Formats: sequence, structure tokens, C-alpha cells
Amino acid sequence: MRVLSIIVVCLMFFSCNASSSEAGKEGAHSAEQWLTIVDRGAYEESWVESAVLFKTNVAQTEWDKMLGKVRQPLGANLSRSMEKAEYTSSLPGAPDGEYVVATFKSSFEEKAKAVETVTVTKSDDGKWKVVGYFIK
Repeated sequence: MRVLSIIVVCLMFFSCNASSSEAGKEGAHSAEQWLTIVDRGAYEESWVESAVLFKTNVAQTEWDKMLGKVRQPLGANLSRSMEKAEYTSSLPGAPDGEYVVATFKSSFEEKAKAVETVTVTKSDDGKWKVVGYFIK
């Protein structure tokens, strides 16, 4: 009986890791798609495609201004590769839920090395939507 319990616990562990791994991939893919919107300079569209939590914290006009100040001086995106995607159910200052924090190594015309971090959450409709974006 004890062996059966250990097998069940192991299966549950691997099942949970597979689920979070798949969520990480899905979330990172959504983050990358959202970044292509930003790359086009479609800042209003990037706001529209973001999660409700994001929209309640940043007005669309303010987002346009902030993102323009940060991204326009960098020039066009030349390359981007995902460095990591981490699934979590908890983030500081945010309600518990499903989140993926995706980190990308990026290169721009005016900044050869940059790191972009995009945080996405699973919305009520099942889609991964952006709740945060940072670049350094």
C-alpha cells in the first residue's frame, strides 16, 4: 500500500510539473506575440491586448506615453530570444492566480543588449494576457 501511495504522489508531482511547464510555454508564447505588437509601435493595441488587471492600473493614454519614452529611443528590434519562462501562482502586489514571468534577451538598433521581462496571467477566457512589462 505504501508503494502505491508513493507512486501516486510521484505521478501527481510529474503531472503538476508538466502542467506548469506547458503553462510556461503558452504564457511565454503569448508574451512574445504581445512584444511583436509593441515592436510595431502599436502601443494602444498593446494596451487593448493586455489583461484587465493591467488596464485598471495604467490608463491607455499614460501607457502610450510611458512606452513611447522607453521604446522609441531604442530603435527597431533586431533580435529576441527567450531566456526563461517561470510559472507561478503568486506575485507581489497581485492577486493569486496563474502567472508566467518570461524573460527575453533582446537587441535593438540603439541598444545591443537588453533584457525584456513580460508577465502574463491567464484571464477568465483562458487566454494569457500581459500584466507587466519591464526592459533594462
